[in-house]
Amino acid sequence: MVDVRRVKLPGVGVLHTFVTDDGGKVGVITHRSGHSDLITFSDDEGGSDATKVSLRLDEDEAHTLAELLGGTQITESLSKLDAIPGLTIDWFTVDYDDHIAGKKLGNLASRGVVGLTVVAVVRGESANPAPSDDFTVFPGDTLVVAGSPEKVAKAFAFYRSGEVHRVPADPASGG
Repeated sequence: MVDVRRVKLPGVGVLHTFVTDDGGKVGVITHRSGHSDLITFSDDEGGSDATKVSLRLDEDEAHTLAELLGGTQITESLSKLDAIPGLTIDWFTVDYDDHIAGKKLGNLASRGVVGLTVVAVVRGESANPAPSDDFTVFPGDTLVVAGSPEKVAKAFAFYRSGEVHRVPADPASGG
């Protein structure tokens, strides 16, 4: 098992690092804004800058890299659930300019999005499972939702803009 160190970076996010078998050091800075920095470096104080690499990834790119590297056991378990026809489980990271930031979750059914469940709101290191409609959402929170792909897309559009838009069904899903 690889020993992963976690360090909070106030105002920035969280740094996770580990040392590889060959002595290299790998880190991921997960920013509060949703993007990540993949970094490799040496612990040597006199280490050359030529051996240091930093690569900025947006949220989709970070998820793609995680999948390419094998993902986590949680991702593997959830991907089995994703194989259930008509069910999508997705995460929405709240940014400062999103409509939902600073507001209560509210009842999406009253806005025409029936059949969607907010499974949890993750804030920092804690999860708030099955939050009530009066749960206040803040920038940096991650909403875990489950429902049909179309309803998840509608909910995400509402969380971003405050408006519910008609989202075309994915023809490949048969619905």
